[in-house]
Amino acid sequence: MKYAFALTIAAAALPFSAGAQQTPAPAAPPPAADAPWPEAWFEIFKLAPGKQEQFIRELALADEVAAAGGFPPTQLFFHENGADFDVILFKPVTGIEPTPEQAAAMERKSKELGLPSGPAYFVNIRALVAEHTDSKTYGPLSAAAWLARLDTWRAANPPRKPAGK
Repeated sequence: MKYAFALTIAAAALPFSAGAQQTPAPAAPPPAADAPWPEAWFEIFKLAPGKQEQFIRELALADEVAAAGGFPPTQLFFHENGADFDVILFKPVTGIEPTPEQAAAMERKSKELGLPSGPAYFVNIRALVAEHTDSKTYGPLSAAAWLARLDTWRAANPPRKPAGK
């Protein structure tokens, strides 16, 4: 969450940055057994009627802000079939804390592009969004990595014996 908050302050549009990637990102190496798991946010948007293109154009501008700090664009997934949403954003956050120099570069780019910040940012973006949810996740992880962590925890924390037995 610190990542999203810091970048929100440095460049208010970055939490909504997005960029279509032509190829999937390479799989992350599995974390060491005792290393913190990677974390990511998924944001799910249902956009205001007729505002889809404008929303995506705002995200493209936010990608320019992210690039000024040396960060990759957020991955976008567009609705094709199924549940009621327009776009999902995938944002890995582990190990992505901007340096003061990166934050300053992103702030300069945001001002150069004339992007709103602070309360004006939220007023602007909310005019484009009908509904929004987000979820913090661990991953990407393999089933084996998750089970290894569970098995390690269980070995260190045996079940309690019922009282009186």
